[in-house]
Amino acid sequence: MNLRDTIRDIKDFPKKGIVFKDITTLLKDPVAFRQALDEMTDVVRGQKIDIVVGIESRGFIFGAPLADRLGSGFVPARKLGKLPDETIQEEYALEYGTNTIEMHRDAIQPGMRVLIADDLLATGGTVEATAKLVESLGGEIAGLVFLIELKFLNGRSRLTRYPVTALIEY
Repeated sequence: MNLRDTIRDIKDFPKKGIVFKDITTLLKDPVAFRQALDEMTDVVRGQKIDIVVGIESRGFIFGAPLADRLGSGFVPARKLGKLPDETIQEEYALEYGTNTIEMHRDAIQPGMRVLIADDLLATGGTVEATAKLVESLGGEIAGLVFLIELKFLNGRSRLTRYPVTALIEY
């Protein structure tokens, strides 16, 4: 199955001029969803992965089942103020302003091998900030895996220190 065929374009969402890549059509198709998870799992098959970090919010959709398939733990990277215990934060730039991502301070132990999962690689700011959080806790980035990469936004250029895989490129 060509996974690209299961993703629909929504024009002018969330604002005029943007063509949103809607993955809900892939997610509701059990064959496509399973194939996407299979392909993401294959990226690190045979590697030791201690933790999968899923980036809020669609990274949770892929990260948690990946962790299960890999026999790993799962850690959410969340928007500021969403986690209940002591956290560490990393601020990153947006088109207009900044945002902050956080993880629990005890989420990653030194030496753990970490796979970061998300649905979309765009400018790379969110995943770069997440990788910084992991590394600040002593984790080693084993790879970054995405369902989609918007190549024209050149996010991969910010992530040259890490193995990056995207299943679908636009």
